[in-house]
Amino acid sequence: MSNRFVGKTIIVTGSGSGIGQATAQLFAQEGGKVVVADINEQGGQNTVRLIKEAGGEAIFVKVDVSDNSSIELMVRTAVETYGRIDCVHNNAAYFKMGKSIDETSEEVFDRMIAVNLKGVFLAMKYEIAQFKRQGGRGVIINTSSTAGLKGVPYMGAYAASKFGVIGLTKTAAIECANKGIRVNAVCPGVVNTPLMAAETLTQVSEKYMLAGQPMKRKGEPVEIAAAVVWLCSDEASYATGMVMCVDGGASAM
Repeated sequence: MSNRFVGKTIIVTGSGSGIGQATAQLFAQEGGKVVVADINEQGGQNTVRLIKEAGGEAIFVKVDVSDNSSIELMVRTAVETYGRIDCVHNNAAYFKMGKSIDETSEEVFDRMIAVNLKGVFLAMKYEIAQFKRQGGRGVIINTSSTAGLKGVPYMGAYAASKFGVIGLTKTAAIECANKGIRVNAVCPGVVNTPLMAAETLTQVSEKYMLAGQPMKRKGEPVEIAAAVVWLCSDEASYATGMVMCVDGGASAM
């Protein structure tokens, strides 16, 4: 393993499990100081424990990404603890499927937008401001989805939120391009996470979920994490405004 992130501070939201946890662990393995941010304190503390047991450095911050003051506290805590932030993976998400648009409740739609879209907006608002205070250098990676690229039956609210993430990502990338701040997005396909497992086991069959996957398997969280870490590295220094699909070929269909 390389040491690409030695001396750098990274915030990962939604890092109490799944993709976020894998990303936090990979950043720590590469020498980064990781701020594990999640609304689930037990999951977040477990990620910190795993990182420290492997010899890495991390702290936990409880955060509700849909709440302005909570996001502001997350960024402030990271800076107060480590002096600055260098990279961020805005990954926290709410996922609910199984309803057509006419059957989707307003409550579910509002929650999906609040966490998945407003949460990314609020996070970038404070992260970009901090990057500018530091002299204008930093990297943001937002988690969208293949559902943010094309319509997916029975996932209308989720698709709307993830399409929005791509719009925010591209806009921020343009606004920040000459300030040394890069902003990109990753679009995972079907990934083997606890959240996905809980939904798909109760709502749809494994066969249905994999029908649109040319590789005919779920992705693993670490496969998405590897893409995020590369996009944050200096090796991707000319990449901004990019939407990287890590989806087993699903978006090619």
